[in-house]
Amino acid sequence: MKRFQLLLLLALFAGSAIAQSSAYSAGNEGWMVDLDEAYAASQKEGKPIMANFTGSDWCGWCKRLTASVFSQQEFKSWADDNVILLELDFPRRTAIPEKYKKQNAGLQQAFKITGYPTIWVFNLDKNSDSGQYQIDALGKTGYAKTVGEFTGAVDQMINR
Repeated sequence: MKRFQLLLLLALFAGSAIAQSSAYSAGNEGWMVDLDEAYAASQKEGKPIMANFTGSDWCGWCKRLTASVFSQQEFKSWADDNVILLELDFPRRTAIPEKYKKQNAGLQQAFKITGYPTIWVFNLDKNSDSGQYQIDALGKTGYAKTVGEFTGAVDQMINR
């Protein structure tokens, strides 16, 4: 398992975007957009986070993945049992709150994302003194044609 530091301080996520955060939501039902919320859910439920790095309004492969996998009931049922869903969007025509632009850019840099869609599965630990996250990366994947193909690959990451 690969371990590395996410060099984003909690301060990047806190503060002025509280009102904006309630108005901003993921393009896919059941997905979170806030890393802190995903971390809390992950800790509470004992599940890894599955982050979808996407370009929702311009990336053709991202739209195909949503249509063939993420929008399917079979995937939603699997996800409810196995992972915490986090959408990290990089739209070109749609504005997102600055809080999430910063968060998503920091995670994009930490995970060295160079193409979309890229899906990382990971666990997080949080240093209570610094507010920094430490990532335990379980693996990454991308586009898959079917729910079974996608979830099978992610199951292998989780069950290592």
